[in-house]
Amino acid sequence: MIGVQDFIRYYDWTFEYIRRQSGEEAVEQYWAESIAFNSQNHANVLIQGNGLQGMAEYWGHTLDSEAAGFRAELKEDYYRIDMYECPSKGSLIQIDQEEYHDYCQHCMGWIKPIMDQAGFVIDHEHNHHGQCWWEMRAVNQAGEDSEPPIRDAGDVRLRENWQQAQHDRWLGSRSVDPKNGV
Repeated sequence: MIGVQDFIRYYDWTFEYIRRQSGEEAVEQYWAESIAFNSQNHANVLIQGNGLQGMAEYWGHTLDSEAAGFRAELKEDYYRIDMYECPSKGSLIQIDQEEYHDYCQHCMGWIKPIMDQAGFVIDHEHNHHGQCWWEMRAVNQAGEDSEPPIRDAGDVRLRENWQQAQHDRWLGSRSVDPKNGV
């Protein structure tokens, strides 16, 4: 069995290999099929069966076991994660490896299909430096496609190094340009 550090490297290489061989759509298909409903099916089962509580159970355990720098908040109408130090992206940064052009995108690539099927939407943004935020809620509570407010001092968007580089953003699970909101 390979260790997590090697797994992350192979994950990154695999995404780039698929992209080179078959294009971006094939990478997205790999995330949606092979990861979401195969290797991460246990997350799918928890979320389908327990909604927001299932999300908290899955990500709480996973992020704790990965020693991620994060905080999570479960409320009646949403589940939120603020990732201060992603161990996966951080590992790639540390060894100066970036085979696939947007490693961070794989999270949305496998989580979104599960959330779509379970009836949830995601607001998400990542900065390609191991920081991101997620806010997930039921479709019927999603409201307008506008960025959730800063909820408290733990919001990753308040960190001084949040604006380090290009950001990718999704509101209501649809990709938007973070510069102009569309």
